[in-house]
Amino acid sequence: MNIKESGLIVFMERFEEGLAFYTSKLGLPLRQRKADLAILDFGGSYLMLEDRGVASDREKTKAQNPVIIRLDVDPFEQAVEEIRDRGVDVTVRVFDWGTIGVIVDPEGNRIELKKALA
Repeated sequence: MNIKESGLIVFMERFEEGLAFYTSKLGLPLRQRKADLAILDFGGSYLMLEDRGVASDREKTKAQNPVIIRLDVDPFEQAVEEIRDRGVDVTVRVFDWGTIGVIVDPEGNRIELKKALA
């Protein structure tokens, strides 16, 4: 098998709102757009947003969404401030294995910024 690229697909109930969040608030560049899907650059892979998802007004449980979108960033503190400056709530948590910034998208999907290892 020769994998040329990998990606994730997230289904959004409120597609336009979700697309605006991922492009404007998280700053992911739009690669391609169709009526009911969008492909975003995602750090060497892609994140595809598609219509026909199920939204939640709070963070989804692991049973509702067993996947976390993770972005390893460097410098971490600068990335957190950049996202906060765009009006996004980021909760920083420190563990013995590393530091993350927790974000929840408009549909309740969890996203984590992770402090990249040196």
